[in-house]
Amino acid sequence: MAISSSTVEPPAPAHPGWQRHLTKLLQPFLLLAPSGLWLVMLLVVPTVLILELSLIPGFRLGQPAGGYGLGNYLQIFQIVYLQVVLRSLYFATGATIACLLLGFPVAYWIAIKAPKRWRNLLLVGFILPLWTSSLLRAYAWITILRPSGLLNSLLGAIGLPGQDWLYRSPAVLIGMAYSFLPYMVLILYASLEKLDRRLLEAAADLGATPQQAFWKITVPQTLPGIAAGGLLVFIASLGDFVVPDLLGPPSMTLSRLIYDQFLRFRNWGFGSSLSLILIFAVSVAIALLIKYGDRNAAQS
Repeated sequence: MAISSSTVEPPAPAHPGWQRHLTKLLQPFLLLAPSGLWLVMLLVVPTVLILELSLIPGFRLGQPAGGYGLGNYLQIFQIVYLQVVLRSLYFATGATIACLLLGFPVAYWIAIKAPKRWRNLLLVGFILPLWTSSLLRAYAWITILRPSGLLNSLLGAIGLPGQDWLYRSPAVLIGMAYSFLPYMVLILYASLEKLDRRLLEAAADLGATPQQAFWKITVPQTLPGIAAGGLLVFIASLGDFVVPDLLGPPSMTLSRLIYDQFLRFRNWGFGSSLSLILIFAVSVAIALLIKYGDRNAAQS
């Protein structure tokens, strides 16, 4: 007896819930695969190679490698290299303080005082220098700060003595502050734009002076932005190579020292240890900012 085809039902798929669960589990990995592969190839693998080279004492390019050890890291504690590290920290700290002192009033004026229709235009105008090469900006400051440059011409025109800042520490601080000031202003502007102005009005109604309202309300609410901007400028200044090399004295900085170890002396082992210490310091600073910056933002 023949069975009608209409009475035969197709078999149900096995474990449909398990397949959906597997698809949902794999979707994030498939979406992150291109960027993750790029990150592994250009960040993780080079960092691992740098770590391996830093553990080979006295390793030089073109010479046979020896065993592993901590000789490269112990070499950093020599007086000459500690002076280089302290000098780099001095430049980075000075540039960060200068950017904060100069950038906070600018960001406050754009975010609070300037008309809304002009704010975007003012921000674009302020970050225009970032559209040019850092090398060109450094050479521009050489033209301004040299003995016969624009600065001394203006000082002489108003009867003030000329300044010999080029190839000295003040020139490095000026160049770094100029290079990284837009970053500080942008971050502070984003933080000040979220400022609760009702608190300022309430403080004024309660008799607080503008100075008291600034230190008690404005600064605590913008503290995460201050920390983020300061950290960004500090990290960028610590690893800057162009400005100290072109505007500064012949004394060594950390970035110049790493450059010389890799390309001049071919001492890749010591250069790798310096690079890894810099990477570790930056990573710790970013981790602390993520942990405590979010906590301060939540409390404010």
